[in-house]
Amino acid sequence: MSIPQPLPRIAAFEKLGFGMFVHWGLYSQLGQGEWSRHLHNYPQAEYEKLKDTFTAEDFDAELLARTAKETGMRYIVLTTRHHEGFSLYDTCGLNDFDAPHSPAGRDLVAEFVAACRKYGIVPFFYHTTLDWHWHGKKTPELSKEEFKEYLIYLRKSVEILCRNYGEIGGLWFDGNWSRKGDDWEEDALYSLIRKYQPEAMIINNTGLGDLGKLGHPELDSVTYENNAARPMNREGMEKYVAAEVCRTLNHHWGVGANDLDFQSPGDIISLLCHSRRCGANFLLNIGPAAQGGIPDYERALLAIVGRWVKLFGEAIYEPKTISGIRCQNKDFMLQNGKTAYYFAYCLGICGDYDVTVGVEGVGSRTVDGFREKIRSAYWMDNGEKIDVIQDLEKSMTALKCTGFPYGSNTVVRVMKLELE
Repeated sequence: MSIPQPLPRIAAFEKLGFGMFVHWGLYSQLGQGEWSRHLHNYPQAEYEKLKDTFTAEDFDAELLARTAKETGMRYIVLTTRHHEGFSLYDTCGLNDFDAPHSPAGRDLVAEFVAACRKYGIVPFFYHTTLDWHWHGKKTPELSKEEFKEYLIYLRKSVEILCRNYGEIGGLWFDGNWSRKGDDWEEDALYSLIRKYQPEAMIINNTGLGDLGKLGHPELDSVTYENNAARPMNREGMEKYVAAEVCRTLNHHWGVGANDLDFQSPGDIISLLCHSRRCGANFLLNIGPAAQGGIPDYERALLAIVGRWVKLFGEAIYEPKTISGIRCQNKDFMLQNGKTAYYFAYCLGICGDYDVTVGVEGVGSRTVDGFREKIRSAYWMDNGEKIDVIQDLEKSMTALKCTGFPYGSNTVVRVMKLELE
């Protein structure tokens, strides 16, 4: 069975490779995560008072875009409206539960888009389909008649985003899982997007219960929320569909003031590499503080990850997986034309047992099934040449991996292979 060719917008999306997710809204002032309105049972009238203290005084869209660029991220997905129903954009009269009608007094999405364009970042819009504010009810509580009326409101909201901010990279929806089996009128929603944003990616998160599940034919990517990617078998598909992993740094998407269980830079580097191994984009979330500032830990972590991308970045954007090969343990290879990249895990450190640990990770690593002649091989971080032994008749390759120079450890180290 054949694999369909990706549409240009999907091929371009896959080359973005690495993106930033930003969860920020009224809930950020509570510091209890993005689901605090629902899980902590705040009465609606009490919760809506958070709008009166939403100043966005620390929100710096240019800093956000610049931070993403310095980290090696090529797109940002901003929560223009989360489940709480509060919009960071001007809802143009649909309601006054938005940033321009708060003390912020600004269209924060307009600032975000302008900053993305300045720094060469592709702007994406997250928009909830689940709403806890509309007409004082939560979407699962609506009658069928009310639900149909709500869907009109939802489409009008999305139309504003499609018409008022120029060309965008895509729309990222989340919430259809809240009314399983009901008709969300996706045909009408997606045709509206195609009318105004014909080249936008359309993504609708399938949630934790349906990871990687194919949905409506108009969708352009499957999702893996807070999980590892899995290789996709696209044989026989009517349409080539991309894949995207979205992960958060701790256990909340919005800022959690008392959630101290953060992932390390090494964890994130490994997750990024694994996602690209499976051909999936990696979308890493940050939760800005109450008024929009980027928390210190997130800034520090992104800076470290950015250093890794500066060393090895060319290996993660355009290269693709190579079918039919097998590397040792977690190691893997990607290829782009006459260049291949070997990703080495658990590599030892050069030295001796008096001052280092883990020197056992140094030595030959085999690759089975690789059938192209390697002309040269070297580590991308320091240019050190690597000895290669090949038996092309048996499709066997051995790479003599030297260890990290003492004083360095990039978690995953990438070797560049020039092919004949």
